Amino acid sequence: MKKILVLHTGGTISMQADASGAVTSSHINPMTQINSPLPHIEVTSLDFFNIPSPHMTLQHILQLYKKIKTEQENFDGFVITHGTDTLEETAYFLDTMAIPQKPIVLTGAMRSSNELGSDGVYNYLSALRVASDSQSADKGVLVVMNDEIHAAKYVTKTHTTNVSTFQTPTHGPLGLVTKREILYFKTTDPRVRFDLQTVQGTVPIIKAYTDMEPLLLDSLNLEAISGLVIEALGAGNLPLTILPSLDRFLEAGIPLVLVSRCFNGIAEPVYAYQGGGVQLQEKGVLFVKELNATKARIKLLIALNEGLAGQELADYIQG
Repeated sequence: MKKILVLHTGGTISMQADASGAVTSSHINPMTQINSPLPHIEVTSLDFFNIPSPHMTLQHILQLYKKIKTEQENFDGFVITHGTDTLEETAYFLDTMAIPQKPIVLTGAMRSSNELGSDGVYNYLSALRVASDSQSADKGVLVVMNDEIHAAKYVTKTHTTNVSTFQTPTHGPLGLVTKREILYFKTTDPRVRFDLQTVQGTVPIIKAYTDMEPLLLDSLNLEAISGLVIEALGAGNLPLTILPSLDRFLEAGIPLVLVSRCFNGIAEPVYAYQGGGVQLQEKGVLFVKELNATKARIKLLIALNEGLAGQELADYIQG
């Protein structure tokens, strides 16, 4: 008998649609009313939060991490139900923490609990199956949706409403949830993990575009931010118009982290023209491999709260 702790946090999986089709939170989370039909799993279900995922903060995520750490000796695995809008950020943050070597699975739904074709209960039961499978141990945080198992580091939401929205660009899923078994055909990357007790700091994200004005960069108060993530063009290039503004950040010692706005491929310093990746790297801009902007922001915040600086910070961010 596997003992699984389920931490419900809200989101569409716990919401209901009214007669007009508007989806709202319910006073009673319907997910807490579901009993597992799986005979080999003993479920302890907690209504930990009941909030839409756009209301999720890093402080909420830190509470989830601390709860898992506190309960790690009492349970064989963990499931977190979560709204899909920010699910990948919660998954990535937890995956970077000093989590126990036990299955930790996030899941959600694209259709509310009373909608026709609701996917919530099915995804929830799939997550329980994955969390109770010994193969899932020490694979980091997993995201289970629509019969697929994804690594927290790479998974992202790709569609606003489709039930197959969660995908892993470039790599594909780690495994599948079939009718009879859990199949893994890939392993997860090793992680540097941290045991943070608090998370502080401000790291904005700015997206590059054609004929970009320096207005947004120039409006940022350097004393109020801890770092900056730039979603660059292509392999990692920026318009000429914002280069002087970038120098202002670098001269102030504020870490500049660069990702690509493309959802496939790797940001890397390839082009040597002015504003190209080669020049940006020479200036001190840090390139992040295969993370999107929201996860790169979390990675930088975690590194800064751990006290990383200089070459140690650069090695971690670019590793």
